[in-house]
Amino acid sequence: MATSHPAPPRTSDHAAWNRVLALHAHVERELTQALQSRHGLGLSEYRSLEHLDHSEDSELRMQDLAERVGLGQSSVTRLVGRLETAGFAYKDLCPSDKRGVYAVITDEGRQRYQAARATYAEVLSSALNTFTADPELGPTVQALRAPRS
Repeated sequence: MATSHPAPPRTSDHAAWNRVLALHAHVERELTQALQSRHGLGLSEYRSLEHLDHSEDSELRMQDLAERVGLGQSSVTRLVGRLETAGFAYKDLCPSDKRGVYAVITDEGRQRYQAARATYAEVLSSALNTFTADPELGPTVQALRAPRS
């Protein structure tokens, strides 16, 4: 006979983390669908363009971009390759260290990011508003939106 293990209490760290993960998954799915259908961008591509757009000199070392987007080195290399193929970014060698490779946003990449930015903000707010009414996820959304002291 299988033994059943009681669910962790709702207030445990495990339960809280599961609520954050559930909220994250729902919101990421909505953002992904909207960015892809309206702008032809994946979520990691959008976030990469955002980081490049906000960086000094519109460029980041590949490993810094990987860290900011939350990808491994090989994944960010493929991602920047897709951005390069689309004309949104290019790779450049560091003049002082030929081993250092930078991802640099292009004017076309900046324009695509600017166009997608409103969609991202709109879908993010809409998704969070929707989940505010959810009895399980609502308190998590409220906690995330609470002003910092």
